[in-house]
Amino acid sequence: MTLYRPEAFERLTDTGWDEARARAGIREVVADTDRAFRGPKLFWKAHEWDGWHGTSPMKNLYVGTAGVLWALDRLREHAGTTLDLRALAARNVELFRERPDYLKGFTLPEPRDSSLLCGEAGILLVACKLGNLEYADDLYELIRSPNEAEEVMWGAPGTLIASHAMYTWTGDARWRDAWDETAKGLLARRDEDGLWTQRLYKQVYKSLTPPHGLVGNVCALLPRLEEETAAELKRDSAAVLARSVHREDGIANWPPRERPELPGPDGEIRVQWCAGSPGIVITAAEYLDEELLLAGAELPWRTGPPTLEKGPNICHGTAGNGYAFLKTFERTGDEEWLDRARRFAMHALEQVERVDGRYSLWTGQLGVALYAAACIDANADYPFMDYV
Repeated sequence: MTLYRPEAFERLTDTGWDEARARAGIREVVADTDRAFRGPKLFWKAHEWDGWHGTSPMKNLYVGTAGVLWALDRLREHAGTTLDLRALAARNVELFRERPDYLKGFTLPEPRDSSLLCGEAGILLVACKLGNLEYADDLYELIRSPNEAEEVMWGAPGTLIASHAMYTWTGDARWRDAWDETAKGLLARRDEDGLWTQRLYKQVYKSLTPPHGLVGNVCALLPRLEEETAAELKRDSAAVLARSVHREDGIANWPPRERPELPGPDGEIRVQWCAGSPGIVITAAEYLDEELLLAGAELPWRTGPPTLEKGPNICHGTAGNGYAFLKTFERTGDEEWLDRARRFAMHALEQVERVDGRYSLWTGQLGVALYAAACIDANADYPFMDYV
């Protein structure tokens, strides 16, 4: 049995950790993003993969303008942008409403606008975060809309993240009440095996992954659950991960869906945030059995960084895998994991220099800059799953 495909990874850079160089890399990412801005109608040109079956410019949180603006705001203490983020966030809402950029030719969960990562909800959340609270009522209505998807990207767990963020920022009790109502329904729909049944893109399945399954849902639920309910949910989820893991020679990996085989429907064995051990470690580090945590984090170190086919990003690339080392450092206190995270940060920044500019949060260079900043600060928090 093999837990990864060696040809999908490359040799780790010989460049050691250099904080000054990391800070310079962050500044260059922000400066390049500013230079690539094409004005308040065109924003940033979508990468071919990001704009697949969509409409450029992309506006959403996952691969579009909302994610870029949010990241530029988060990076202010490391590198100041020249752009008016508040005004652009409001303009992004208008552009989305004029021309939504949903995937064409796909059956999407309804109501699709309430999607955190791909719909209007995430765009409104970023607009509110940047000071445009006139959109709060619209966001509230989307959060309260019953959503048929049971995962973070499109469904109710994503709206949990949004309502928790809005309650934290505003203290308005309606956001707390919306969270409580959504969480109660989500917990009631959990199956007896501890998983949720997904109905997405005309498929019905059960998933383990952060964007589409178990660990993402649990992460969205934990911040406000009562202590006893949270403890039970963590125990049950740890048991699911223990029974679904694949182990070999000191490393561990998880399939995207709970099944005997590691490869996905396309035959690929994934080692990334959105599917595979890095995502499990990052999102379930709080309650995952420590032996499995260590074996799951060891896997992306042993593979080395993903090649440029996957890229340097935080979704399915080098920076995303590096967050697994930060989480393991946070849990264990072992400095070796922080050293590994920082080595991956240097490699990811070098990969950014080897590819054309890609302006998105999850799939582009902005996520890499956030990861480099996290390595400077020795902070394991992953965007939106741990902080907004």
